[in-house]
Amino acid sequence: MSFSQFLLILRARRWILILTVLVTVGVTAVVSALLPKTYKATSSLLLNFKGVDPVTGLTMPGQLLPGYMATQVDIISSQNVALHVVDSLGLANSPAVVAQFNEATEGKGTLRNWLADLLLQKLEIVPSRESSVVDISFKGNDPQFVATIANAFADEYQKISIQLKVDPMKKASVYFSEQTKLLRDNVEVAQSRLSKYQQEHGIVSLDNRLDVESNRLNDLSAQLVGAQGQAMEAASRQRMALGGNGAESPDVAANPLIQSLKVNLGNAESKFAEIAQRLSNNHPQYQSAKAEVDKLRTDLQAQMRATSNSVGNNAQILQQREGAVRAALAEQKAKVLELNRTRDEMGVLSKDVESAQRAFDSASQRFSQTKIEGQSEQSDISVLNPAVAPIKPSGPKILLNTALALFLGTMLGLGFSVLAEMLNRRVRSESDLSDALRIPVLGVIDWNPVPPKRSSFMNLLTTRRVRAN
Repeated sequence: MSFSQFLLILRARRWILILTVLVTVGVTAVVSALLPKTYKATSSLLLNFKGVDPVTGLTMPGQLLPGYMATQVDIISSQNVALHVVDSLGLANSPAVVAQFNEATEGKGTLRNWLADLLLQKLEIVPSRESSVVDISFKGNDPQFVATIANAFADEYQKISIQLKVDPMKKASVYFSEQTKLLRDNVEVAQSRLSKYQQEHGIVSLDNRLDVESNRLNDLSAQLVGAQGQAMEAASRQRMALGGNGAESPDVAANPLIQSLKVNLGNAESKFAEIAQRLSNNHPQYQSAKAEVDKLRTDLQAQMRATSNSVGNNAQILQQREGAVRAALAEQKAKVLELNRTRDEMGVLSKDVESAQRAFDSASQRFSQTKIEGQSEQSDISVLNPAVAPIKPSGPKILLNTALALFLGTMLGLGFSVLAEMLNRRVRSESDLSDALRIPVLGVIDWNPVPPKRSSFMNLLTTRRVRAN
């Protein structure tokens, strides 16, 4: 069907189109006028919610949480909020409402849930796209009633939001209370282990004691170095003193007694040599001088041996002293190492105490915070614009319904016109004739209205010709 054929059909069936449009618009206008008036009240809420993790304490603005506004809309339109509205307004206590419930449900279900479902059916929640404002609207026949219901939903939503925020905080405070007790026990156990360790090792001030022992170790190290030098020098002197030529030993040569004996021996030898030139071997003076020389020489040798032995004894004493200092140094080193090990073990115990104390302090702080927040009754939701009883009804909208009826009637009229044409097909143009007979059209007679003076026979003939075409 071409567009021209469609226009010819509408022209031929125009009364069907006009009648359908008039009937649709008329019925819509009458029904809109007869329908009861409905009123709409809106309460606007401002959401300033901030998400707080009750365990970690991290805070994030609610607007950054995915699906935040959708979640708030679901909470407002939840069965829980509707049931609280029913209870707060006492809607279930009305005998008329009870009678309506029994008539509608035949006593099945509960009255509170039935009323909540009815309220939710007429509730409309519209969140703002670029802000944190949510509009709660309710429709009904009574202006005061719809305003009361809208405000009741806003109030109950505030209470439910506080409950949803406080309940996790209460559970978290219970959890932190248990953890605080456990961490306090851990601190006491760690502190008792540290105290017991200090008592067992007699530690009053480990750092001061370690400093004293370290200084003593340094002193013994210095003493050992000095003793080693003295022992090496004494051993060298001992080798020279006890060697083949002990007279060259500095200890022997520097001995005042030996020097005095050497001087006396030289004088005695000079005197003996003079006497030996003058007197014979058997002369008493000769014998006396020789005896004196021998005695001085014997005393000198004895004194040199005594001095050499003294140097050897001094070397042995210095070697013994070196050994004693070395042993004391080894003992002191072991003591310092033991103190270092003790300090390390005590440091581990001290760190355990500090770690347990930090965990206890952190848990105590979070417990105090969650306990305070769990007892808070302040809401992050505030009423921006409370609902008031509307003056003008929101429906039915007669102009809008009429416009829609006009559009719908036009569509129906077009459909009915095409349907009537399909049920009673007529030839409207040469294309219809060509499609129906499947033969080419040789000519078209242009029909004009017949003048009034024309005979009826001619009129009939013209009509038949047009129909034949």
